Amino acid sequence: MQAIVFNGHYLTYFDVAFTEYWRATGLPNVLEQAADGRELFARKATIEYLAPARFDDVLEIGVRCAAIGRSSLRFCVEIHRAAGDDPAHLISGELVYVYADTKVRKGVPVTAAWRTCLLEFEKVMPELS
Repeated sequence: MQAIVFNGHYLTYFDVAFTEYWRATGLPNVLEQAADGRELFARKATIEYLAPARFDDVLEIGVRCAAIGRSSLRFCVEIHRAAGDDPAHLISGELVYVYADTKVRKGVPVTAAWRTCLLEFEKVMPELS
């Protein structure tokens, strides 16, 4: 046992944090998106390992929308060891999703309502294209 988090688990942490971020925005959840026939499909995920999380660390995970494209959304994710014992920035990452029609599995424009919601939710203005 290495007493550190296995590197692949960070993507699970990203996913949980993104789900909570999305819930906080008030935008349609995955079930509502599926019923509408349009969903976010994962397109890309990157992880930059700065330092490992260790057994029993309390982690803080931040997510923000960094860019809104025609049919894509890019999110930055950071994992930090919580303040207290030994606070540290451990992991940085990026998630890219494509808003797509589920029947044809092709990208469609992000709706104006989604754009407005994300822009109002974010404290740092996302790049727009």
